[in-house]
Amino acid sequence: MQKATYSLGNILSNLKIDALNEMQEASVAANQQPQDVILLSATGSGKTLAFLLPVLDRLNPDLKKTQAMIVVPSRELALQIEKVFKLMGTGHKITATYGGHLRETEENNLVQPPALIVGTPGRIGDHIRRGNITTDTIQTLVLDEFDKSLELGFQEEMVFIIESLPNVNKRILTSATEAVEIPDFVQLNEPQKLNFLPEDGIPQARLAYKQVLSPENDKVDTLFRLICHLGNRSTIVFCNHRDAVERTSTMLSEKGILNEFYHGAMEQRDRDAALCKFRNGTVNVLVTTDLAARGLDIPNIRYIIHFHLPHTEDSWTHRNGRTARMEASGTAIVILAPDEKLMSYVTEEIETIELPETAVLPQKPKWTTLYISAGKKDKVNKIDIVGFLTKKGMLKKEDVGLIEVKDFFSFVAIVKSKASHTLQLIKDERIKNKKVKIEVAK
Repeated sequence: MQKATYSLGNILSNLKIDALNEMQEASVAANQQPQDVILLSATGSGKTLAFLLPVLDRLNPDLKKTQAMIVVPSRELALQIEKVFKLMGTGHKITATYGGHLRETEENNLVQPPALIVGTPGRIGDHIRRGNITTDTIQTLVLDEFDKSLELGFQEEMVFIIESLPNVNKRILTSATEAVEIPDFVQLNEPQKLNFLPEDGIPQARLAYKQVLSPENDKVDTLFRLICHLGNRSTIVFCNHRDAVERTSTMLSEKGILNEFYHGAMEQRDRDAALCKFRNGTVNVLVTTDLAARGLDIPNIRYIIHFHLPHTEDSWTHRNGRTARMEASGTAIVILAPDEKLMSYVTEEIETIELPETAVLPQKPKWTTLYISAGKKDKVNKIDIVGFLTKKGMLKKEDVGLIEVKDFFSFVAIVKSKASHTLQLIKDERIKNKKVKIEVAK
C-alpha cells in the first residue's frame, strides 16, 4: 500500500503543537504492530491525535473509498475529531455523522466516499442499513470513549456496526477510565494495553479541589454567591437532571448572572448556540448535565462546580476532566448542603471556601453573539463573515471574536457595545449576494 506523503512536522505545526507527548508517541509505536490497541489516558491528554496519527498512517491515498471508521458516544466528540483531522491538513476527506444533523446533508457528503467517517452509533448504523457507507473497504476501526458508548445503551448498534465491517484488521479502543470490561463482540485481537491513567485519576498539581458549605438545602443562593466570588471566569455548573439545569439557570439569570444552559433534550440549534456563546465569551457560566462531561473541546475552563453531587466516581472524574486540560490549571468545587457529605471516593485534600457576606455581581462579558442564517452549504466561510462585518457593519477586526460556521447557519461574537449600531447598518445587506437573517442569537 502506498503511504501518504505527509509530514509529521507539518501536522504538528498546523495543530500548533511543538512535539508529541509520551502517550501519543507510545500509541503511534504500538499501532505500527499488527495487534489491536487499548489506550487508557486521562481526558484532555491528547488522545484524539494519539489515534488519528495511526489511522492516517494506514490510509491509502490511491484508494478513493472509506478506509477507517471512528465511533463515538456524542456528536460533540464527533465534531471535535472532525475539526482536529481537518486542521492536520492531510488532504484526506473526513465526514462526521450524528443525530440532530440532517441525514440528507450527510448522504450528499457520502456520495463521494470519505477516507474517514466519524460518528455516533445510531447514525452510523442508519447509514450502513441504507447502503450509504461502503463497509468492505474499512480496515481500521476506532472506538473512542468506548466505555461511554456501552454505558449509554448503544450496545445493539455497536454489535451491528462491528458485524457489518468484515475486513477490519486494526482496532483501537480509547477510554479515560479502566472500569469497563470489553465485550466479546468487539473481536479484539491480542490487544496491547497502554495505560497512561494517573493512579489517582487526575494529576494533582494542575487540579485543585475545594468545597463550599451551603447553610440551606436549597443551594441556589450559595451557588450565586460562589459565582460572584469567583468572578468573571469560565465556569461549568453540573446538575444531575435536565429540569434542574433549566431551573438553576433561570434562578441565576433572575439574580443577574448571565449564563446558558445545555442538555440533551434541547433542539440542535439551541445546543449549538449555547455552546458557542460559552466558547466565545458571551457568557462565562454554562449550567449543564453530565452530557457536557465528555467530548466538549472548550479551552481554558477555569472552574467546575458540582451543584449536585455526581452519582458515580466515573462521573466525578469526567466532570473534573473539563478543566486542567493539557498544561492549564483548574479548580473543582463541590457545594454541600447541611445533610450532604463528600463522596467516599474523594481522597484528595479539600479546602473549604468561606464566601463573603456581600455578593458583588461579576463584570458582564464584553461580547454578544450574532446568528446568521447562512453557512457552509451556502458557500459562506469565516473570511466572508469578517469581511462583511468590517465593510458593511463598520467594525474593526478586533471587534469581531470567535466565528463558528455550521452547515446552514453561523454564529459570530462581536463587541457588545457596538452590536446595536452594527445590526442597524447590516439589516438590509446581503452576504455572497444572499439575503440573510441576522440577529442577536437567542
